[in-house]
Amino acid sequence: MNNTQKIYLLSLLSFLVGMSQFIIVGVLDKVAASVGVSITEAGQLVTAFALAAAIGTPVIMMATANFDQRRQLVLALVILLLGILATIFLPGFGFLMAARAVLGVGSGVFVVTSYSIAAKLAVPGCQGKAMSNIAMGFGASLVFGVPLGRMIAAVYDWQVIFWGLGLLSVLGLLAVMQTIPATVGAAPVPLGKQMALLKDPKVTAALGVTFIVFTSYSVVNTYITPLLAAVTPDEQKISMILFALGIASLTGSKIGGLLADRVGITPTLLSSMLLQAASLLLLSTSSGSIAATLPLLVLWVIGAWTFGPTQSFNIVSLAPEGAAIMLSLNSSFVQFGFAAGAGLGGIAVGGSSIMAITWIGAALAILAAFVSLLSFRLYRASSSSCG
Repeated sequence: MNNTQKIYLLSLLSFLVGMSQFIIVGVLDKVAASVGVSITEAGQLVTAFALAAAIGTPVIMMATANFDQRRQLVLALVILLLGILATIFLPGFGFLMAARAVLGVGSGVFVVTSYSIAAKLAVPGCQGKAMSNIAMGFGASLVFGVPLGRMIAAVYDWQVIFWGLGLLSVLGLLAVMQTIPATVGAAPVPLGKQMALLKDPKVTAALGVTFIVFTSYSVVNTYITPLLAAVTPDEQKISMILFALGIASLTGSKIGGLLADRVGITPTLLSSMLLQAASLLLLSTSSGSIAATLPLLVLWVIGAWTFGPTQSFNIVSLAPEGAAIMLSLNSSFVQFGFAAGAGLGGIAVGGSSIMAITWIGAALAILAAFVSLLSFRLYRASSSSCG
């Protein structure tokens, strides 16, 4: 198996990991009903997953810094399998929250390690494209996984989905052990050096933008099923819309990698944030019909998924000597954003109209673009000064 094929294998595995994270969003209302909680309470399953990924990932990455990266991937998939088994067999909302936390840790370790391996396997100058292929795996989980999960949950219990994920986890584990080389990871980064990276204004600003953008995304995405249900009660139409949004996520992931390599990081990032803001603002003032809602949601998803791989490439380029820890930090801020967005969205849904989430998402996307542009200008000014 050549390096390109190995990158595609990692992309397929990222589909599995993406399913473990996003499947709850597609069946949130059914999960809430099955465990006897409200939609707002069920939304905190996203928070549990995200916080565990944000906090647990850097801890596990530091604890396994002496592992080769194949062993790290194996560990990530084992943790993922444990979370899936807990989801299936442990009863009640409390255990479900704990299972989501376990899944979050496994997902976070997988994401950081797979991005790092993909960048190493890629041909020089194509790292952004390689990372976008990993992101496309996550997008594929939205294209096929979320709408398929919705359809399965309409006929069977939603936990049936996790039986399938468990089987795929075992197959993925075997594939990694057989095909991924024992790539040496980056040397352990001392805590002092990690703190020094956070003291760099460029790094701090970039991570802040990551947090704001993914908070914006999570505010809307966590409650996308209730939003669609407010537009149409038809289960089949909801599944088809989720499928269309999944196609849009694949498109955005591919665009992000290509534009990062060909146009540049900064223009790609700014364009993606402005597209998210514009589409959500228009959505908040739309008629609420499917004809108006679907195209705007598609544009929003394209913008959001263009941002992801581009920002990963940007983070690595800011401190290439600490690529592993930078990717880990970025992954943590992504998950903190997911957690914050789920909380904000829950407050909005519980206290106002469901459409309030579009206003909040748009405002945060505009704020992220402003912070990004300001930090870029300040950095350019300081770089051009004579000191």
